[in-house]
Amino acid sequence: MIKKFIKNLFSTSKVDAPIVAAGSREAKKKQIARAKKPIVHKAHSYPAKQHGINPKHIPESARMVAQTLTDAGFEAYVVGGAVRDLMLGHIPKDFDVATNARPEQVLKLFRRARIIGRRFRIVHVMHKRDLIEVTTFRGDNADDVDTDEHGRVLRDNVYGGIESDAKRRDMTINALYYDVKRQVVLDYHGGVPDLRDHMLRIIGDPAIRFREDPVRMLRVLRFIAKLDFEVEAHTLDAMNECKDLLRNIPSARLFDETLKFFTTGHAGASMDVLQDYDFTEFLMPVLHEVMGTDRGADWVYAVLEQTDERVSEDKSLSPGFLFASLMWIKVEERWAFYQQQHPCWAFYQQQHPSIVALDMAMNEVVRTDDGEVVLTKRFTADMRDIWSLQPRLEKRLPRQVPKLLEHPRFRAGYDFFLLRAQMGHLGEAGLDVANWWGMMYAANGAQRAQMLEELRNMPKADNAAGEGAPKKRRRRKPKSKSNAKNEANTVVDSNMENT
Repeated sequence: MIKKFIKNLFSTSKVDAPIVAAGSREAKKKQIARAKKPIVHKAHSYPAKQHGINPKHIPESARMVAQTLTDAGFEAYVVGGAVRDLMLGHIPKDFDVATNARPEQVLKLFRRARIIGRRFRIVHVMHKRDLIEVTTFRGDNADDVDTDEHGRVLRDNVYGGIESDAKRRDMTINALYYDVKRQVVLDYHGGVPDLRDHMLRIIGDPAIRFREDPVRMLRVLRFIAKLDFEVEAHTLDAMNECKDLLRNIPSARLFDETLKFFTTGHAGASMDVLQDYDFTEFLMPVLHEVMGTDRGADWVYAVLEQTDERVSEDKSLSPGFLFASLMWIKVEERWAFYQQQHPCWAFYQQQHPSIVALDMAMNEVVRTDDGEVVLTKRFTADMRDIWSLQPRLEKRLPRQVPKLLEHPRFRAGYDFFLLRAQMGHLGEAGLDVANWWGMMYAANGAQRAQMLEELRNMPKADNAAGEGAPKKRRRRKPKSKSNAKNEANTVVDSNMENT
């Protein structure tokens, strides 16, 4: 089943899809009303200090790599997102270096280095605890680039100079080269003016560039969410024209892109952008279906709000927990179906109806007729564990409590259960039951024994949480945290990293 999982998440049928106009708000129309600028072929040199780059913000590891390459007679520049972020006043987490040295030549200069990648060969250089990615300038000889029938680049290890490398980068704001030694920024395609204007612009013909690699469209969307920039008109037109090409992207790459959307601190804004530009179904069809209802949208935004909070607090995230959350409303829908409407349901009534129905729902949601594995078996197992804990946590049967507390995914399952209670999905008793589980988890042996005895003496009807009418919400995004949420979170801190 694991080998047939992912197309239900990241794939749709490879058929022609209608072009849908991007942007659902009047403000978006104003954002794209810019004419296409001519490409600048000669580099403009900008003094780094005058554009916000402080040499102290360049880590020793990046300076060392660039210095080692230049001392060996090669060109070397800090490049791409690090330069962009420094000029915007942000401190980058990652630093990349571009050079005219070939990967094998780079490898000989550094003791702790290795070549990775097949599509694009790059060198990872380790210095102390830092990893610096070193890329060789790419050339623009199309005859030496392997593409598929849609124009997508399959392999590209054609090397060239800095001008051809700048031409091959995706957006103008990412084609900036910082010379550490001379303290200048080289700009071949008007990236500095676009940074100043808060404009996202593809280098070259956008339609051709998107056919070379459709994932570039997703990168544009990520930068809209991250930087709150506008999209140049020709770029947006090409995105509308080419979005269907995402159906041909390997599911593994779509999984990676989904993680980038939702695990970098801008998950809520990313969801807004995917919806506004009508790209959700091309990234993750199951999520597109979930977002089609108010209940689903409210739930997803609550999950993403929690995810962004964890990133801001520098806490780790679990892909298993994230995807279990994003798919939950679909699982919940099929769970209800198998309990109430399935024609063969009478056969299962003699067993454990709720648990068996949930198992059937999980199997349906993760099963596809064909497809390539993207989520590892561990992530899929985490998702199923989190889901399967829900009816057991709801029932709160005394004889099951000790075993559930020892479950390796209890904390993740409890966090999930707590969020369901906070969203009003578990009826009036939901938060009480969630708080009880939190106190039980934190209690010592004697306290647990006393709580279990009290639970055994409770009327059966008071033991369990149950599905209640969801809270009415006028807004798509969740409201600010309630007192109940704060109270529940003091019992057990959200712990998604334990999945």
